[in-house]
Amino acid sequence: MISHVCLGSTDLPRSHRFFTALLTPLGLTEVIMGTNGEPPVLCWHQPGTTAPRLYVAIPFDDRPATAGNGSMLALSAPSQAAVDAAHAAGLAAGGTDEGAPGPRPHYGPDYYGAYLRDPDGNKLHLVHATGTA
Repeated sequence: MISHVCLGSTDLPRSHRFFTALLTPLGLTEVIMGTNGEPPVLCWHQPGTTAPRLYVAIPFDDRPATAGNGSMLALSAPSQAAVDAAHAAGLAAGGTDEGAPGPRPHYGPDYYGAYLRDPDGNKLHLVHATGTA
């Protein structure tokens, strides 16, 4: 259903460090993109798939990137340990905590998650859940 998600960045090298640290424990890998003279775009996906993809880019209208109020990107993790590792790596790479890793029983009996913001303020949710819709 989802092809891709794009988050805005005000500093691509900083975003590259942050998202590489955050996404590696989740098993996502960077896709090297050719720019063809266009502004650079960072991209990650799960190996062996073409979608969905996560793009991070300087906004094409050259206006400052801003985080959407009420917007959040949820990323699946293969295990609770991956949620813990990704959250810690994201914080170490310049993210800010929005909710430490742990059970979230109000979302389901097997729901385990964490929240943080990237250096541009985008809210991210890391989740490992079994049997939760």
